[in-house]
Amino acid sequence: MTWLAIFIIAVGLFFLVVGSIGILRLPDVFSRAHALSLTDSLGAAFVLAGLAVYEGFTVNFLRIVVVLLLVYLMNPVISHATLRAAYRSGLRPSVREEK
Repeated sequence: MTWLAIFIIAVGLFFLVVGSIGILRLPDVFSRAHALSLTDSLGAAFVLAGLAVYEGFTVNFLRIVVVLLLVYLMNPVISHATLRAAYRSGLRPSVREEK
């Protein structure tokens, strides 16, 4: 059971690292937030699922599942609200010129 938990947590950490690289590489706030919101949801879900598997079926397991559900449901809402506020404040997506 421990090896399964370690594997699931490692998969989650992979997604979190990929999201961090996306923040550094992408050109504007809208692209960055898109990459981060997708990978952050998956990364947090896998890490919390791995912790739940490691914990076994206890009270802490139920707490981890509740946090997992809240993170998975609230992350897209928070990303959308943040990007909508950025767009309303005057930020516009960067446009690349075709060669």
